[in-house]
Amino acid sequence: MADEHDHEHAHDHEQDEATAAPKVVGEEPDLSKGTARPITVVGNPVLHRETRTVTAFDADLSALIDDMFQSMYAAEGVGLAANQIGVDAKVFVYDCPDDEGVRHIGHVVNPVLEDLPSARRVLDDSPEGCLSVPTAYMELARPDFAAVTGQDKDGNPVRVEGSGFFARCLQHETDHLYGYLYIDRLSKRDRKDALRQMAEGTPRYATVPNE
Repeated sequence: MADEHDHEHAHDHEQDEATAAPKVVGEEPDLSKGTARPITVVGNPVLHRETRTVTAFDADLSALIDDMFQSMYAAEGVGLAANQIGVDAKVFVYDCPDDEGVRHIGHVVNPVLEDLPSARRVLDDSPEGCLSVPTAYMELARPDFAAVTGQDKDGNPVRVEGSGFFARCLQHETDHLYGYLYIDRLSKRDRKDALRQMAEGTPRYATVPNE
């Protein structure tokens, strides 16, 4: 998922006012490992079908996660799904703030979004962007709380929850792994507008051209 500029500025302002370092949930990745890969963009078939369930929790999976963190940081994103670097596997990584300025870092393998009770389904219609739809942003209503269950790279069960911008990230990345881009949830008019923005913009990071 792409960072959202207005959110980023608000987050910076909160940090400026804080006397202590921002809280971090999770561990920063070892950036001595992994290699940044170019980002696949809308139209690439790997983005438009459900990815494969991960069954091997091995060195290859750990190496993939290292590459995904490197790729996400190179593209200045806050979340990245495996198919966004062309890999058919259910895993995403994230380094994303919530609306309280807490920084969340981690990965989820085989994520499944939990169903929310109606009382928790408060919608937030903030702008959303995607590294696979570079330079485009559109408002999209999503629940302002989300939780996913899945596994870590060693196969241990995990549950990650978040609110605000981080909740949007969790939903956005899980969508990717089931073959959905955020523009697929827009009206036809807004989707067309997002694709126009992409066509007129120039991404700041390496992408894979569609054939």
